[in-house]
Amino acid sequence: MPILFRGASPWAPYRALLALPSARLSTAAGAVARLPSAMCGVSTVLLVARAQGSYGLAGAVSAAGLLATALAGPWTARLTDRHGQRRVAPWAAALAALGLLGLVLCVRYGAPVWTYFATYALLGCAPNTGAMARARWARLLRASEAARPKPGGSRLNGAANALEQVIDELCFTLGPVLAVLLATSLAPAAGLLTAAGLLLGGTLAFVEAGEGRGPAPGAGSAAGRLPWRGLAPLLCCFAGTGVVFGSLEVTTVSGTGGAAGVLLGVQAAGSGLAGLALGAYGRPLRLGRCLALMAALLLLPPLCAATTDAPWLLAPALLLIGTATAPVMITAMNTLHVHVPAHRLTEAMSWAVTAILAGSSAGATAAGHLADGPHPWLGYAIPPMAAAGAWLAVRAGSRERQAPPSTLGGPPHGGPVRRRRGGSRAGGHRPDGAHRPHVMSRPADPTCHG
Repeated sequence: MPILFRGASPWAPYRALLALPSARLSTAAGAVARLPSAMCGVSTVLLVARAQGSYGLAGAVSAAGLLATALAGPWTARLTDRHGQRRVAPWAAALAALGLLGLVLCVRYGAPVWTYFATYALLGCAPNTGAMARARWARLLRASEAARPKPGGSRLNGAANALEQVIDELCFTLGPVLAVLLATSLAPAAGLLTAAGLLLGGTLAFVEAGEGRGPAPGAGSAAGRLPWRGLAPLLCCFAGTGVVFGSLEVTTVSGTGGAAGVLLGVQAAGSGLAGLALGAYGRPLRLGRCLALMAALLLLPPLCAATTDAPWLLAPALLLIGTATAPVMITAMNTLHVHVPAHRLTEAMSWAVTAILAGSSAGATAAGHLADGPHPWLGYAIPPMAAAGAWLAVRAGSRERQAPPSTLGGPPHGGPVRRRRGGSRAGGHRPDGAHRPHVMSRPADPTCHG
């Protein structure tokens, strides 16, 4: 355990987080606001399929909403960074809720099919509550550290990302279950109507919760470009992890039938427990090593599927995989914080979510094609290859940051020199006699090493 929490309960980092101003209400409201994102896909499929008798059309409408979210999400997040959560998030949530209500009305009154796509695409305007929550934690922890500096306080960032990852796991585990329960026990439209209410109410509560006002407009200007050189390997990592999620889910559902829900729940439980443990542990992990471990564990499902037809033997493998995916996501988010300015965190994390969604769609599509073939279990070969590709991307990014300064666009030796304060020249001699090099290379981020 880190020095800050030595001898304390494993829950000490989380108690320290929730003791911050407005943290409890903000966390609860954020969980409510992101639950609809896990409900809408299943609810839309059930509603449209019941009305039109076509799961193909229902899946296409759901995919249109996913595509709209991937395209519009980063722009909504950029507006949030520029103008503040309080000014942008409620209007974005209201527009998304209006789209869900519009889809229900179009289906109810027999509107043309194209209106399904037009109304459901408004879901792409929904604010990314997970990204806003992580950006808020970073702001709260900076303010707390500035007011009362203490050793190890910065490690609470890891605990905050772990807590948000666990909330994500809970939402994406409980959301589809709640959607199916509402649609089958009340009415086909009940899932979407409930999701619209939770989205709007949860977002309003989130932005009103103390620090939810966010930075003052103009204080966190979104001018300038994101540091894409540092972000590109991380986005490849998120995309590869999305491929793992999408292909693993589709292959498990297609190959295990009624046991799929329990098996995927076991995987989510492993991920949630690993996330809590990592947040309590507090020490930074290396992203490359996390990806290598995940790639190795992802070899277990194809081995199990190739040697036995018993689906329950997959449970231990999926549990271990769940314990490996959470460290990857948390460490990648921590690394993203290193490369992105504080006033651009929401946009950067929305790009990460877009990469995950794109990867998940690609993985699900590829696994679906394999599931229709003579050997459905071949879909389990996709996740380890995706994890290996993510590892290669992170490794390449780490080597680029460790390259000599001349390869990173720094001024070559013999080029123009810059004057230092006091009249001395860069590359000359300092008053104390120590020689100052022409270019100081930036230290590489230790979390990105393989």
